[in-house]
Amino acid sequence: MIRTLRSTLLTGALCLPAALVFAQATPTSHEGHAAAKHMGAGQDVVVTANDLKWGDGPPSLPPGAKVAVLEGDPGKPGPFAMRIKFPANYRIGPHHHSQDERLTVLSGNASIGMGAKFDASKMTALSAGGYFSMPKGHKHFLTTSEETVLQLNSNGPFDIVYVDKADDPRTGKATAKKAQ
Repeated sequence: MIRTLRSTLLTGALCLPAALVFAQATPTSHEGHAAAKHMGAGQDVVVTANDLKWGDGPPSLPPGAKVAVLEGDPGKPGPFAMRIKFPANYRIGPHHHSQDERLTVLSGNASIGMGAKFDASKMTALSAGGYFSMPKGHKHFLTTSEETVLQLNSNGPFDIVYVDKADDPRTGKATAKKAQ
């Protein structure tokens, strides 16, 4: 269980399951989002590896991704932190976000490329400990070669705007594409 270092009774903080908040912020609700508790402003959050509750990724990510929200609410304005677990050979087509994005590779191997056109020859492979940061509106794409866990720190609301609508799983036109 996530523990606060200050009593929620003393601060009057309201803790909500991330599953409810994040699911409501996405166009199509997915069950099983992380069961992290959202703490009131100014509270400390401590999360052990055993506390993580992985659930299906938001509908804006291709199927197969799992997420665990650590802190904040990705569906609302304000800072948040979440982990994203991608299976091997996962691919996210060129896209951008309306907020700055900061990602750290915790395990596995993620390759990141910049630009509006997918080009595997121009990707940089990052192993555990690797970091990348992009300003809002910066177009990029990602693949994995093995199961990979990233930590995403950003400000909500979290969104993904695909360059090519055929890459967007929400349109129903996206096809399963393997990382190349």
